[in-house]
Amino acid sequence: MKLTVVLPVITDAFTEEVRREVGAWVSPGTEVEVRRIARGTASIESEYDEALAGPGILDAVGEAAADGADAVFVSCFGDPGVQAAREIVDIPVVGGFEPAVLTSLALGERTGVITVLPNVLPMLHGLVRRYALTQRVGPIRVVDIPVLDLDHGDRLIDALTEQARAAVAAREADVIVLGCTGMLGVAAALQERLAAEGPFVPVVDPTGAAIMWLESQVRLGVRPSRTTLPAAPAEGPHRLTAIARPVRPAHDPGVAPWPSTSPRSARTCPP
Repeated sequence: MKLTVVLPVITDAFTEEVRREVGAWVSPGTEVEVRRIARGTASIESEYDEALAGPGILDAVGEAAADGADAVFVSCFGDPGVQAAREIVDIPVVGGFEPAVLTSLALGERTGVITVLPNVLPMLHGLVRRYALTQRVGPIRVVDIPVLDLDHGDRLIDALTEQARAAVAAREADVIVLGCTGMLGVAAALQERLAAEGPFVPVVDPTGAAIMWLESQVRLGVRPSRTTLPAAPAEGPHRLTAIARPVRPAHDPGVAPWPSTSPRSARTCPP
């Protein structure tokens, strides 16, 4: 089996760490390839970031399928571009949210998600509604650490432990899901800390859950269903075509011109 991991960011900061983490989860004989996108942002922490990363994610997924990948993991808990990717390729594609949260439902009655920042919450609340999980997912908590500042030492573990304890004590959750795929290699340590101070609380790692889902789907010979296929792009079976931005007349009164730069231009890729 060939598994492609798509990093939906324009930085190589996570590449080798993700390669090692995925390599620790896959079964013997699974070949792992890691690709990052060519255009987008340095991290995905809002719906704005997700929209900017979308075209690059779809390009990378399409190229992976064309190069013989059997399955694709888009390594982000927000599942960016996943539903659209399933319309353009004929292999299993998952992000971090769906496999992790649905796995957690088999481990307890109520799931608690702990993510990075408050500005991520609208994205995740939207996914909870999309998957009809409002009765099974409790309040989503944050550690107030940006994705690019995540470490895997005491700072992150301490913050996760504090939020997990609070969620369990408030009866918001009896299972914890790590709400960012950048929280690498900390699930077992968090689970051990919680178990040392009270009843056992399962902690689900989104990368591990995604890898197990994809390997199972490939072994079962299944893939997401689809009733229609998108129109074939002009430049090939997987290449996305650019969508022209509408032009506003210069004389249009009372209409501000299109901004020449993004309000978060420091986080977007160079032209």
